[in-house]
Amino acid sequence: MDNDKLQLFENKQIRTAWDEETEEWYFSVVDVVAVLTDSADPKQYIKKMRARDPELNSRWGTICTLTAMTAADGKRYRTSAANLEGLFRIIQSIPSPKAEPFKLWLAEVGRERIEETIDPELTIDRALATYVKKGYSREWINQRLQAIKVRKELTDEWQDRGVQQGVEYAILTDEITRTWSGMTTRQYKKLKGLKKENLRDNMTTTEIILNMLAETSTKDISKEAKPETFEENIEVARRGGSVAGIAKKALEAETGKPVITSQNAAQLNAVVTGMIEGVVDAEKKKDETEE
Repeated sequence: MDNDKLQLFENKQIRTAWDEETEEWYFSVVDVVAVLTDSADPKQYIKKMRARDPELNSRWGTICTLTAMTAADGKRYRTSAANLEGLFRIIQSIPSPKAEPFKLWLAEVGRERIEETIDPELTIDRALATYVKKGYSREWINQRLQAIKVRKELTDEWQDRGVQQGVEYAILTDEITRTWSGMTTRQYKKLKGLKKENLRDNMTTTEIILNMLAETSTKDISKEAKPETFEENIEVARRGGSVAGIAKKALEAETGKPVITSQNAAQLNAVVTGMIEGVVDAEKKKDETEE
């Protein structure tokens, strides 16, 4: 864990830490509970919460991990922390007006996922709407949606070749990225100052196009080469990435400028802060209306 940071919610501090290995934000559970419950003794509140929710209590060791975070006295102590998935599970057990909007939001997300399973086209429509709200240009959005299609075609090809989703997909993606860009995915994200954010969402139009070329080349080469082992798939990934690598060098030679830059979209690692602030605003508006 590193990047021990503080987020301010309602002028109250919530400690966070970034795990470089898992690429996950972890949040101090006691701090989140303090904000959402206004409890004078959040540690005692957590004990009572676990007592009345046996399922949560039985999974507590899985949901939470002890993470070194800086306390009020300036010293670092190990405290229970949870990633977003764990945090939302804990929030479900908090009977507080401030926690209720999160529960409703989770229910809405669940409904949307089921609808997208029934009608996959809704996924594209919602992705388009999300990018528009974030202020991306229409040209960029069109390229990004095309990139999603190209990526899906590549993963379908990997599935046909027996590549396992998860770690093996990540390894092959890393090989493609490294070959065409000269950096691993993690190094690429670090250059752009990213953590949990999606790398493709922070690429320029040119970067997206070259990445698409690398992925579609890998797919086309795979269809012809028909790799049977994972090692052969790695070699195909390198060959596909090299096609875009050649194009990258040619473009840089013509323009005299590097294709890859540190430019990125607006930082998104404050999503949780925004959500909680949104809850606070909603509560304030509700109080004003009732008055």
